[in-house]
Amino acid sequence: METKALSPEIESLLALQADDRVLDALAAKIAGLEPRARELDRARAAAEEAITRARGAVEAEEKRQAVMQARIAEHKQLHTRNVQQLEAVRKLRDATAATAQVEQARQMLAAEESELETIGRRLGELRHAVEDKERALAALDEEQRAAREALAADHASVEGELATARARRDGTAIGVSRALLGRYDRIRQRRKGTGDVVYPLRGPSCGNCDTAIPLQRRTIMQRTGAIEPCEACGVLLYAGN
Repeated sequence: METKALSPEIESLLALQADDRVLDALAAKIAGLEPRARELDRARAAAEEAITRARGAVEAEEKRQAVMQARIAEHKQLHTRNVQQLEAVRKLRDATAATAQVEQARQMLAAEESELETIGRRLGELRHAVEDKERALAALDEEQRAAREALAADHASVEGELATARARRDGTAIGVSRALLGRYDRIRQRRKGTGDVVYPLRGPSCGNCDTAIPLQRRTIMQRTGAIEPCEACGVLLYAGN
């Protein structure tokens, strides 16, 4: 059966589909950059989390230190009063009891001051740990700088290609009627990632799913250049040359 040359609208629609393939490939390139960015971000987030934990440990130890300092100050006052009471007593029995109080307070103070020293040493170690982790983060930022710059350059390059491809696609779309363009876009959205939207007839069948197309519809498509949907898979069909 004699076939006609493709109509300008079919030519435009096929050109539009080719433009969309380019856009899909560029979108895939953008998506391909995301794992690199996530890996860099994960490494930095881990370093920041380590700093946060180290600072939290310092804050907790500082609170313990403040509590211990207040307790020691209170017990020093108590010890001073006990010493004054000891110096004021005259009876042996009272002196014995006061001496015991003084000794008890002295031992308590000694234990608390020892604990305060331990807290001070631990606090110093924790502060050094914070400094180490901050230096590690700074080193990581320096290590990542080149990678992030390269990633940003790649992203900007692909975005530039995308802008050009979108502009080309917009120009191509002018050659397609609004109604057909709407149908095409809806099908493309529905089939996103699963293949093209527009296929030629393959003999008597759909070029996508091989479902047979009734002779009457094929004849109309061949004579008029009409674009028809496949009732089985939903793609748009045209009669090729």
